[in-house]
Amino acid sequence: MRVTLYVVHGSHPCAAVEKALAIKGLRYRVIEWPPPMQVPMQTVIFGGRTVPGLRIDGEKILGSRVIMRRLDELVPDPPLLPADPERRSRVLGAEQWGDEVFQPIARELIWAGFVHRPDAMVSYNEHSRLHVPGPAVRLIGPVIARLGRGLNKTSDAVARTDLTALPAHLDTVDGWIADGTIGDADRPNAADLQILSTVRLMLTFGDARPLIEGRPCATAARAVFPDADGELPAGAIAA
Repeated sequence: MRVTLYVVHGSHPCAAVEKALAIKGLRYRVIEWPPPMQVPMQTVIFGGRTVPGLRIDGEKILGSRVIMRRLDELVPDPPLLPADPERRSRVLGAEQWGDEVFQPIARELIWAGFVHRPDAMVSYNEHSRLHVPGPAVRLIGPVIARLGRGLNKTSDAVARTDLTALPAHLDTVDGWIADGTIGDADRPNAADLQILSTVRLMLTFGDARPLIEGRPCATAARAVFPDADGELPAGAIAA
């Protein structure tokens, strides 16, 4: 079985799927797109512009939630969804929220911030498989930042609204940790991967980190995703 994962380095849903593949013990190769090249390339290959995408021999799968369902079919143990129906329903609900509500906030924040601090892209590129030199990233960063802002439909106003709403979203995450829906670092489920990858990315934002530090979700995110490239300095998002 040949497994190929298509990613953008630093993408939180891509990090979620890479962790899922590791949990399943599957070997895979990675094709990494430089942003915003994932838009045309993923559209050609998968029929949609987003990452991650997964090819399993001739099969093509697009989107982190769909990929995780397929991984559970291919390698049932350890499962990414609990067997108990009631807990499974809670995890699925949290996973959907993590994908549809929470993940876009991180994209809106980071691309709004990059417009003001495109030089920060160098730090997020540190372990990229593309090995783009820092001076080249700095040179093209302003253009990439504006393209990313447009693709993600964000702005300073959107980012400020997101930051204002962030504590309430983090309360939701901490509530799921408290009731056991997520938060088991030894056996992370699909909702853990969707939600905590987003928290981990936000911990690299100087404007968001003070809202997250000290919360259970910060500890849980670092337990499941100990490493994350990048630092978006404070003042970039709230500029």
